[in-house]
Amino acid sequence: MLRILMVSILLLVTAVSALLVVFFGPGWWVAVVIFAALFILAVFDATQKKHSILRNYPVIGHLRFALEYIRPELQQYFIERNYDGRPFDRDTRSLIYERAKGTNQEQAFGTERDVNEVGYEYLVHSTAPLEPPEHAPTVRIGGPECTQPYEMALLNVSAMSFGALSANAILALNKGAAMGGFAHDTGEGGLTEYHLRHGGDLVWELGSGYFGARTKEGDFDPDMFADKAAHASVKCLSLKLSQGAKPGIGGVLPAGKVSAEIAKARNVPQGVKCVSPAAHKVFSTPRELIHFMATMRELANGKPVGFKLCIGSRTDVLAICKAIVSEGVAPDFIIVDGSEGGTGAAPMEYEDHMGTPLTEGLMLLHNALVGVGLRDQIRIGAAGKVATGTDIVKRLIQGADYTNAARAMMMATGCIQSQRCHTNHCPVGVTTQDPRRARALDVESKSVRVQRFQEATVSEALRMMASMGSEGPAGLNPLMIRRRIGHMNTKSYAELYNWLAPGELLAQAPADWAEDWSAADPDSFAAHGGLSGRTSQ
Repeated sequence: MLRILMVSILLLVTAVSALLVVFFGPGWWVAVVIFAALFILAVFDATQKKHSILRNYPVIGHLRFALEYIRPELQQYFIERNYDGRPFDRDTRSLIYERAKGTNQEQAFGTERDVNEVGYEYLVHSTAPLEPPEHAPTVRIGGPECTQPYEMALLNVSAMSFGALSANAILALNKGAAMGGFAHDTGEGGLTEYHLRHGGDLVWELGSGYFGARTKEGDFDPDMFADKAAHASVKCLSLKLSQGAKPGIGGVLPAGKVSAEIAKARNVPQGVKCVSPAAHKVFSTPRELIHFMATMRELANGKPVGFKLCIGSRTDVLAICKAIVSEGVAPDFIIVDGSEGGTGAAPMEYEDHMGTPLTEGLMLLHNALVGVGLRDQIRIGAAGKVATGTDIVKRLIQGADYTNAARAMMMATGCIQSQRCHTNHCPVGVTTQDPRRARALDVESKSVRVQRFQEATVSEALRMMASMGSEGPAGLNPLMIRRRIGHMNTKSYAELYNWLAPGELLAQAPADWAEDWSAADPDSFAAHGGLSGRTSQ
């Protein structure tokens, strides 16, 4: 490992320099002092627990912090060259780090956004702002058939599996969730000891591979599911239909990350690429999906159940709604994952060109549930590049009840967006199964950062709501967010989109919904029926 090599080399060079003093004179004392200082620094870096990058890369890791120090001078250089690409921009990344560290988050000068750019969005403040509430509100998850409802925070840890993340990263996220009173989604990689050790509230996600509740043949095992769902830390059960970064294909864990421990947790072969099936075996129609929701709830003793998906065809969404109405059985929550959502491994074409962005997908589902009179019963979560208080406020206005964050939470544990997740060579121990690299991530300090980031971000969202004249999420409405649609004109979301009235689809579908509503079949996922894929409201 590099840290051992660096310490050893500096020790050797220091010793050689000392010998040169003996044989060639006192002029070599300068080299001894320099190399001895670097050796001491290397030992300190390798043993400290504050910075993961320094634990894995003693001495040379300081170059990163030097570049951060002169960031304002280099920022425009990197922006012009699209240095950050798909990850968060440098300002967002800095904000996440500062919140996680508990340092100052305010900055000098004004916005760096071009407010005259078409597409620019802004929140409308009130001339009579309020004081934010002392305590953050929660969202009750649980419909009529749920006997163990759960109070969900406004911001939670989104789905990230053990396997994609290291054991230490999972431990840090879960302990942070336990300290902060928010939920931790397990991802589809199974329910493991690392999710359970610190007692944080869990949303156990089950994907098409059924990891954690899987037979050797890859089928769903109801007995295993019921046994694990009964654990006190498991508060909600979520069925993954699709993921924003790669909708239409299953989850992928590269072979290099399928260690013996991962293979055992997932009941798959060690060292073999782990790919979840594209589709589920337990259902093939909307009606069957809804009945499986009821089965999950029964097996989980009445705990809240739901599903996660990246929105595709509007016809399919309406088909699910028809199935719910027809059968009188509903999920307790639905999580919308936007196409801008992240992943550790996916084909570039899927990341760039497949799936509905979160804004359109979220409003489509919200309106569909309103239109069939189910919105008050089913809660909606939103995931997909959520990182700031602004993101929370916008998603709540667009139809969500709560939000989930993945990348931002990873960064709170020390992720530096090196984009080497799929290689097993994460430099800070977040997305690796190499125990030597994972060791760099100190669970105790990073869990505090996770808790601190979540608390500060929710607090900022509530302060923004108060500045908008709202006492909380219930007071938000589409008039409060505006988008520039031309150089001389802006419109609110209330003007840009048609918002359905409760039960409107059941009474008489409006013209721009009628064809999709007619084509929607509760006994078939017909991706190309009606105006398939149309998301305008």
